[in-house]
Amino acid sequence: MYGATWCPDCHRSRAYFEQHNIEYKWVNIEDDSAAADYVVKVNNGLRSIPTIVFPDGSVLVEPSNKELDEKLS
Repeated sequence: MYGATWCPDCHRSRAYFEQHNIEYKWVNIEDDSAAADYVVKVNNGLRSIPTIVFPDGSVLVEPSNKELDEKLS
C-alpha cells in the first residue's frame, strides 16, 4: 500500500487490513521519491493515495471498504 501519514483514506485502508488480519507492506510516499513516482505513473499522472497493489498485480486506488471486501472475498 502506497500512501502518506496525513491521508485519511490511507488510515482507513490500513485499519481495514489490520481489522481483517491481512498482511500488507506500507510505503510512505513522503519518504520514498521512487514510490511517489510509481504512484503518479500508475495513476496516469495523479498522486492518488492510497494506491494498493495486490499480489496478483491488480491495483485499487482510494478504494472504499466495500471495494476492499469485494476484492478480498
